[in-house]
Formats: sequence, C-alpha cells, structure tokens
Amino acid sequence: MSSYAGLSRDQLAVLVPELLLCGHLIDRSGMAHTIGAFGREGMTAVAIEEWQLASPIYTRRMQRALRFSGDSVETIFKGLQLDIGAPPQFMDFRFRVDDHDHGEFWLDHCGALADVEPMGEEFVVAMCHDIEDPTFDATALATNPHAQVRPIHRPPRKPADRTPVCAWTVVIDPAHVPPAIPRNAALVANSVAAGLELAEIDPGEEGKADYTGPLLSDLRFADFSHAALRRMADEICLQQHLLTLGFMVAIRERSDAATALGIGRKQFAGIAGLTSERLRKCLDLGHDPHALATVLRLHPALNPLSYTGIEIALANSAVRLRFPHTSGAQTDGAWPSMLTADDLRPLDALVRGVDPRFVTRLAGTDQHGWTVEIDQADHPFREASEVAVTRFSTGAGFSFTDRGKPLPLTVV
Repeated sequence: MSSYAGLSRDQLAVLVPELLLCGHLIDRSGMAHTIGAFGREGMTAVAIEEWQLASPIYTRRMQRALRFSGDSVETIFKGLQLDIGAPPQFMDFRFRVDDHDHGEFWLDHCGALADVEPMGEEFVVAMCHDIEDPTFDATALATNPHAQVRPIHRPPRKPADRTPVCAWTVVIDPAHVPPAIPRNAALVANSVAAGLELAEIDPGEEGKADYTGPLLSDLRFADFSHAALRRMADEICLQQHLLTLGFMVAIRERSDAATALGIGRKQFAGIAGLTSERLRKCLDLGHDPHALATVLRLHPALNPLSYTGIEIALANSAVRLRFPHTSGAQTDGAWPSMLTADDLRPLDALVRGVDPRFVTRLAGTDQHGWTVEIDQADHPFREASEVAVTRFSTGAGFSFTDRGKPLPLTVV
C-alpha cells in the first residue's frame, strides 16, 4: 500500500528529488526554534544527536531496498546519493573512489552553507566542524564501523569564494576505533518506523530495479523503474519521520514535555507548508480541492500509509482527512501525533502551502479516530510564521536541472 503507486514513472522521477530536498529542509525549520530555546550551542548538540540517531537506520534501509549493501567506500557514497542529508544538486556531492577502502568527496555547491554563511563564522564552524564531524562518521558507520570521514579543507572559506566549498577523505581501516553508540540510539532504532516493512521492488518492470553495479556520478531518477521509484519515495518519507523522531528525543532531553511538543509542532508547521508548496509546483497542480487532495496523498508528513493510516477523500468541494487513534506514527510520536482535534495549526500551514485560503475544521470524532474537513475561505490567510522562517533557506526556491546521462565512477 503506497500513495505513490498511482503516479506515473515520469511523475515519480520528478517527485523523488523533491522529497529528498524537503527532507533536508526539515532542519531549516526545526533548528530556528531550537536556537531560540537553547542557543547556538544547544542547537548544535540537538543537530548532532538527531542525525546520529536517524541516519544509520535509514541508510541501511535504503541499502536493503535497492540491493547495494556492502562494506566499501563505494557503498557509503551510494547511500549519500539517496539521503535527505545530501539532496542532489542542492548539496552537490562529487565522488572519487580509489579502492574498496579509500575515496574522496567534495561539494561543488552546498545549499546548507549558502544558508548559514550570512549568519556569521560561528554558525559556519558549528555546522561544518562541530556537527559534520560526528554525523558524517555516524552515516559511514551504517556501512562500515571502521570508516572515518575526515576533512581535507572546509569552511569558513578562505578566500570567501573558494570552490569546491569543502573536500573530505573516507578511509576504512580495521585499526579505526568505531564511534560510540549514542546513549539514546535504541529509542529510534526500536521505533515502528525503523522496522516498517514496505512492498518489495518488482524486478520485472522497465527500468533499473536496484542500484547494483558501479557508483554513478549522479542519479538520474528517470532511469529507475516505477516500483523502484515508489519504494524510494516511501523510504524517503520514513527518513523524514526518523529524523524527526531523533530531533524530538534530543529536544525532550533538554526541556519539559510541553515545551518539547511546542518546538516539535513549530518544526512540523514550517516544513509542512513549504513542502506542500514545492509538491504542488513540481507536479504542476492548481489551487483547488482536487490539487489539495493530491498533495495530501503525497505529502511526506502523511506517508507511508502503512505507517500513518491516514485516509483522504474528496467530498463535494471539500477534502476530508481522517486520522486514526492507533497507528505506527501515533505509537512513535511522529508528526501525525502532534496534531490534535483541539489544535490544527500545523495542518493549517500544510494545506495553505497549496492555497492560502484553505482552512481546516474538526468534522467529527469517534472511538477509532477523528476527521478534519478542509475547504476554502473567501479570503487568504496570512502565511504562518513557522513557514516564513523556513523560507529563509535558499532551498525554498531551488530548482533542479537535467544534467544528462550520468557517468560510472570506476576505481582510479
């Protein structure tokens, strides 16, 4: 059961990189409110913990799904190409593989750096030094516990326009001591999201069913089969939920339950609205209830269906959205659990990414769940402040380009 099954292969090929980018922009929403609550140092600690808890889990999931499991540098690089931490082109990773145990990558463009550089050198150091050192190793750990990622050079840039913006080595050596397992790792590793089973990829469809074979300079998503793209989309949604679960673990460590939920809801609202807007544009949809229903069915906050259990239906000129009381997302405390019948503000932000006139209202509740009805008011509503904060990122207006046929990156 997948919301993405009804899309064409061409539509999925456009949608998958959008989902990766929107997953990356989660932190543009969440970290703004984290700075407000805990300061720059607290924000840095939260960012480190959320990525350490989430990235090893979802990296292994994608490796299994696309059958490129292994313990090599090449496997690490393939994982990065399908990671919300490294959306294509916005985080323009380039790779070189020397052998099984050695390689380099560099970024010809870094959207995250473009967002942070105007904030000053202290924030650049926090991102490119304090956060990247432990989180790059955590991502590599998913492939090989003896892999280490170390900088050749990195920001602050000197000169200010230096390119590539950073460069790193990846070395696998049995003498490397694996990084310590984070204290709260089990809280995310044992989540429903971490163990959720999704439909296998049918190898008989036209197009690539996996990512076996050589590492490619870029992933051209149109080369993959419909089934592979559908699985990628659902996995990327889980990446977003897992990252948010890690975020909430870190936030709860530093605040009371009510404060943590408030920050989580602000993070949800900010990314939900911007994601709706980008999904509507990338699929060339309108602003009517039919367009809203389509965006709701595809929105990563509400997917995969087997995790959220959410039902969407068109009723005359309104859209009805039903939330079950029991689901994997509710059990984990993921985004849908942050919505209540008494407070629908994150959902209002989400639907107004399609059209600013949409408004949500409770339509009914029973022993199994509750239903929201969404229709259009006569006048547009003001954009939520949480969405405006997230829009600060250059990713809000980023456009993907066709780079042509990718090249295989063979061992030098």
